[in-house]
Amino acid sequence: MTIRYSKQLADLAEPLDAVADPVQEAVKAVPKPVRDVLDGVWLGNPLHPALTDVPLGAWTAAAALDLVGSEAADQALLVGILGAVPAALTGLNDWSHLQGDSKRVGVVHGLLNTMGLTLNVASFLARRDGRRGLAKVLSGVAYIGALFSAHLGGQLSYGFGVRVNRTAFESPREKFAPVCDESDLNRGKLVGVELEGEAVVVARSEETGEVCAIAATCSHLGGPLDKGEREGDTVICPWHGSRFHLCSGDVEGGPAVYPQPRYEARVRAGRVEIRAAKG
Repeated sequence: MTIRYSKQLADLAEPLDAVADPVQEAVKAVPKPVRDVLDGVWLGNPLHPALTDVPLGAWTAAAALDLVGSEAADQALLVGILGAVPAALTGLNDWSHLQGDSKRVGVVHGLLNTMGLTLNVASFLARRDGRRGLAKVLSGVAYIGALFSAHLGGQLSYGFGVRVNRTAFESPREKFAPVCDESDLNRGKLVGVELEGEAVVVARSEETGEVCAIAATCSHLGGPLDKGEREGDTVICPWHGSRFHLCSGDVEGGPAVYPQPRYEARVRAGRVEIRAAKG
């Protein structure tokens, strides 16, 4: 499925917004420490993609074992069912930030996964009752749905750019260049500047007094950090609340998991100059 067909699928899913919007708001009400765990802030990478390998891999093994008539398929099916629960929770958390086409494709992705999990649970129960023929049909249909859902997950990542590092392709200059006046940084202001087409936020550290600069495009979903709020030496993204240290670029709170690229800064003749940080 190309991105064009994904957008058409999103149009078909638009009527589901009436249900999806309240669900998103409910997920956003989950305490932030819990959401940081689900985001993968502690891991330094999004958690959901890693967890999806468990159910999909286990259900692939179950399908293969069913084909050769091995009852070991039952255990593989159960592993997939158990692994689907944390995958679903992290996926729901990731989806809660999405809007527009990506949100709607995510709804279809989630519904297919829910259907697949339900059918696989029914298949596992049927196996316990000795109804293996029915069980194989149920898990077979679930597996086909899971494959299509996995494809939609790939479209969300690679077609819509969900959960990719929005700063990964920045290639700023290595020589210092003037970007603003030192006086622009008075009163703790966050100053948005541009360096060879790349957005940068410049500020003076409240702790050390040094001039700091990091990429202004939030690594989560591209929010403008220079338009965000400041708490001490922390900048808060205005879109989804990701928190970054203004001098190091380190993530201090999700949903972002990737740090912001850092710039070296200096003051010359009243002008702030920056360049890409080395190392």
